[in-house]
Amino acid sequence: MSIFKKNAQPAPAVNTAPATENGGDTETDLDEVMRKYDRESATRVWEGTPKIIITVIMSIFSLYCLYMTLFSTALPEVRLTLFVGCIIILGFLTYPAKKDHVRVNSMPWYDIALMVIGSACFFYFAANALPIIKLATRIQTVHVVIGVIGILVLVELCRRCVGIPILCVVAALLVYTFYNQLSYNPSFFNALKNVVYKLFYTTSGVIGTPINVCFTYIVLFIIFGAFLERTGIANFFISLANRLAGWSSGGPAKVAVISSALCGMVSGSSVGNTVTTGSVTIPMMKKTGYKPEFAGAVEAAASTGGQIMPPIMGAAAFLMAEYMDLPYAEVAVKAILPAVLYFSGIFIAVHLEAKKLGLKGIARADLPKWSFLLKNFYLILPLVLLVWLVSSGAKTMAFSAALSILAAFIIGFIHQLVEKNKEMSFGKALGKTVKASIISAIDALMAGAKGAITVAVACAMAGMIAGCITVTGLASILINAIVSVAGNATIIGLVLTMLCCIVLGMGVPTTANYCIMASTCAPILVQLGFPVVAAHFFVFYFGIVADITPPVALAAYAGSAIAKSNPMKTGINATKLAIAAFIVPYIFAYNSEMLFVGVNGWYDVLLIAFTALLGLFGVASALNGYLFRKIPMVLRLLLVAGGLGMMVPGLISDAVGLVAVGCVVLFQYFSNKKSTAAAA
Repeated sequence: MSIFKKNAQPAPAVNTAPATENGGDTETDLDEVMRKYDRESATRVWEGTPKIIITVIMSIFSLYCLYMTLFSTALPEVRLTLFVGCIIILGFLTYPAKKDHVRVNSMPWYDIALMVIGSACFFYFAANALPIIKLATRIQTVHVVIGVIGILVLVELCRRCVGIPILCVVAALLVYTFYNQLSYNPSFFNALKNVVYKLFYTTSGVIGTPINVCFTYIVLFIIFGAFLERTGIANFFISLANRLAGWSSGGPAKVAVISSALCGMVSGSSVGNTVTTGSVTIPMMKKTGYKPEFAGAVEAAASTGGQIMPPIMGAAAFLMAEYMDLPYAEVAVKAILPAVLYFSGIFIAVHLEAKKLGLKGIARADLPKWSFLLKNFYLILPLVLLVWLVSSGAKTMAFSAALSILAAFIIGFIHQLVEKNKEMSFGKALGKTVKASIISAIDALMAGAKGAITVAVACAMAGMIAGCITVTGLASILINAIVSVAGNATIIGLVLTMLCCIVLGMGVPTTANYCIMASTCAPILVQLGFPVVAAHFFVFYFGIVADITPPVALAAYAGSAIAKSNPMKTGINATKLAIAAFIVPYIFAYNSEMLFVGVNGWYDVLLIAFTALLGLFGVASALNGYLFRKIPMVLRLLLVAGGLGMMVPGLISDAVGLVAVGCVVLFQYFSNKKSTAAAA
């Protein structure tokens, strides 16, 4: 679901053009990184007439999704199977069997056969939905064959565009599902018929809640993001970040944190965001003096955190509202404090590293001017409109997204007209802008359709996972197992759930990632007695950090490719920088006031935020090993203990933690002052 692809060029006042170490073709280098670490970019190459045909097909698909979402009253079995059938066509037109065997304008016969046969299975169901629904479990052999073929083709497409990890989970669950069914009836065909019926012909499998939410909401927001990118908002965000933090110690790293948070909240792809903003910020960080491993890690950690940044959260905020049955505005508000703590932790670590290395910022004269930012502030209006429409509840989510897409098109048109009018007469600029805007709109529609493929396929797999769990009753078995293992020590249940989320979240796009977590892991925590909101935020956070957690840390590896650093060291550094993401979920699991649940007053929230920030400061300082000077190991351990104490709910733990961290800070300060005076 990556939105911000390719190079992002901020205001000309700062030399932030993407750079490569060897002076090679930057565009080609970035494409290679994306193809290696982001499956969404490992696509077929179409040129000339075939490219035009593919573009038209994808643009029509985006318009079809807009129309069906806004106006269709067809049965879910019809709407969703048509959608999945179209996704299969687009998927095979886009993704080759192997990403390193791509030839221009080439599509093997077997891919064409898979595309036609696979999509035909879903179209057959759509065309015969009512008779098949009436048959229920009495489906015939031909229906079983069609269902098996449709599922297998979808699995192959998932292998191409999402990856192996999620398929391993699906395969394990399918094996267990067959074992479960055979235990009731030894007939393999009957077991197969029951499984196929549940997974293919009901709304509890492939066309279950995840794919329904994807078709109803996510695709529209992907299209919106594609239009929004073409307004130049990514460039504006990077320029704004430069203006706000570029001048301070180690400024480029802080720019990376801010810009990645802003760009990432609407991109929905940790890897895509890392490569896009990283192509600008990582060379800047290295030039300033940061080590390559640290520079790549900063970008990866910040880009991954963009997925938890309200109000959009990579479109997951809208999904969370649906799953938790809460207003969208409430979900966005609840996400604020954890996101602030996450980015504060990275910001503190970056600042301490800059102080340790004695790094300077960008000269103020080279920063973008406030006048430039104010003139381009209108670029964020479509985003503001979307948030306002959805929050107010004045319109449906789908209608709000459609209006925001129109607003993004208009803003993009105005932006292009203003830029062109600087170089030519208004009449000539208007003519060129109309032509450019039409091309840009078609490009955005195509990008939206292409971005929807991976998410839709992953959501279909999430539906199968949920279907297998439902058929077998595995959910209650898993819950009971974890509850029995945890006993009264709920912390064990949280740790086990965290590990499940990290494994299940490897290489899966943000929105589909949350669908899987909400179906499989969140119920475990609810059963353990944690509030529903805390459970969903917990699994969402740990599903997201899979992208920076070794050994499968795709965002960190993408950052290391740009930084030309050691991938594993970059992943470890990214994990250290994102330490808040591993601590904060435990805090709001035990103290849901951080999510504004059961808050007695604003002072409670203020106290939680203040102590948590101080605690993060202590932990970040200990991990960095530097405050005013190098910190001895004993004091680092004391900082960790004090920091964690302040992050654990309770006045006593807060007081003890504050004393511990305060004593270390004061000791460091006076020791540094004394040694400085002695040196003078």
